[in-house]
Amino acid sequence: MARPSKCRRICFEPAYDSFVPSGIGSSQKVVLSVDEYEAVRLIDLEKFTHEQCARQMGISRTTVTEIYETAREKLADSIVNGKMLQIAGGNYQLCDGSVVRDCQKFCRRSKKHFMGQPEKRVQKKGANTMRLAVTYENGQIFQHFGHTEQFKLYDIEDGKIVNEQVVDTNGQGHGALSGFLSSSEVEALICGGIGGGAQMALAEAGIKLYGGVSGNADEAVQAFLAGNLGYNPNVHCSHHTHEHSCGEHACGEEKHGCAGNGGCH
Repeated sequence: MARPSKCRRICFEPAYDSFVPSGIGSSQKVVLSVDEYEAVRLIDLEKFTHEQCARQMGISRTTVTEIYETAREKLADSIVNGKMLQIAGGNYQLCDGSVVRDCQKFCRRSKKHFMGQPEKRVQKKGANTMRLAVTYENGQIFQHFGHTEQFKLYDIEDGKIVNEQVVDTNGQGHGALSGFLSSSEVEALICGGIGGGAQMALAEAGIKLYGGVSGNADEAVQAFLAGNLGYNPNVHCSHHTHEHSCGEHACGEEKHGCAGNGGCH
């Protein structure tokens, strides 16, 4: 007896379920199942490996590879031969966040990004304004720079906060976040753990880093303004722990002899 197909977990059903070629097309159509669509979305758009995709969908890596290859062949058939592409059917269930750690958070972020919900635009700052960013989650300083979903931006004039705004990163990873901050006119960043590569990218963008900070975001900014923010100039980040190689460093102090450690991937 054939083994039953395991139900595939997906984040959300597609917002667009059919595509028709412009001009003279074929009367035939190609049907892409929803689970095939999800495999293409995760691997080609979200840049998951096949193993990561398998974990997200709750199936084996071999099955992911089979689904993905079938889906790519169908997409090629539609594009090359001018066939209508329809997304429907398949053996799947919607994710409820109960099986994979952080699955519900990923699905929410992924849905917002992929389904084209409008982004909250970053406000322009004044000519004599300094902009400070903090990795942000529920009022606290988020401790993993490369995974932060929000920054809180503070505009400062004459030592006082004149404007605040919380902006979404829209799922951007380590490499893109420094560019996001630079394009948002940020001049300094307060964060928790941060890897060496991200630190270099921030330095190249001319953004001053105050790492190794935890606690309430607003209180940290007030400490920054008062000149007594405790931070670690040699902060590092790992997936599991955040250990510092020397004590805290206050604004304006110089400490030497502490070696930086490995990056956060």
